[in-house]
Amino acid sequence: MTSLPDTSGPGQKKLGLVIDLDTCVGCQACAVSCKEWNTQGYSAPLTDEDPYEANPLGVWLNRIHGYEVEDARGNSRAVHFPRSCLHCEEPACVTVCPTGASYKRAEDGIVLVNPDTCIGCKLCSWACPYGAREYDHDDGVMKKCTLCVDRIYNDNLEPEDRQPACVRACPTGARHFGDLGDPQSDVSKLVAAREGHDLLPDMGYKPVNKYLPPRPRRDASTSPAEPLRLAELAGKGDVMERLFGWLDKVLS
Repeated sequence: MTSLPDTSGPGQKKLGLVIDLDTCVGCQACAVSCKEWNTQGYSAPLTDEDPYEANPLGVWLNRIHGYEVEDARGNSRAVHFPRSCLHCEEPACVTVCPTGASYKRAEDGIVLVNPDTCIGCKLCSWACPYGAREYDHDDGVMKKCTLCVDRIYNDNLEPEDRQPACVRACPTGARHFGDLGDPQSDVSKLVAAREGHDLLPDMGYKPVNKYLPPRPRRDASTSPAEPLRLAELAGKGDVMERLFGWLDKVLS
C-alpha cells in the first residue's frame, strides 16, 4: 500500500478550494470548464459514452448537486453543492492503493493519480467517502480533480489564469483557490471569517477544501420594521458615496 508524505510541518503548503454555498447558483459553469480543460490536459481524455442518449456515461471531475433545505422557521431554499476531490491531508484513497498510482504530493498537498501505474482496481473509489473518484471505462483507470496542476504552475499563462479552471469560470465568485496551509492567505482568512467547515470531519481524513455555509435569508421577521431612508444615512462624502452607502445598507 502507498504511504503518505509528512505534511504536518509548519509552513506546509496546502493548495485547495474554498466553496461558498451561499453564492453558488448551480449554473454548472465550473463543471463544464473543468471538463473542457482536463479533457486536453493532465487527465486527458475525459471520455463520454452515449452523451445524448437515455443513459449517458462519462467522466466528470466536478459534479454539482442541488438540494432543497428547510430552516428552523420552515422556510425552504435551494442549496447547490459542488463535489470534487477534497485533497485530504490523510486520504484513504492513497493509502489503499496497491500500486502507488494514487499519491499525495509533498510540495503542495495535491492528490493525483498516475495513469501509467493505475490498474483500475477501484479500491480508491471504494475508500473515498466523498465519491470523488471517477472510473474511465475507455482507459480503464481512475481519474479525479487535479486542481488543474498543469494550469496553476503554467508560466505560459497570464498570472490571473494560473488557477483552476473551475475557479476562473465561476460567474458568482463562489469558488476560491489558494494556500490553506498559510493562515495569512486570502482563503484562510475567508474560512475564518465565514466559519468554513470540513466535509464529514468525523471521518478523520482532514480535507483541505473547505465549504462556507449559506447565510441566513432575510424575511419579514428579520428585516427592519421601518425602511431605511436615504436622509438617515447622510454624512461625510459626496452624494454618490452616500448613495452607494445607502444601497449597501438596504441590500445587505
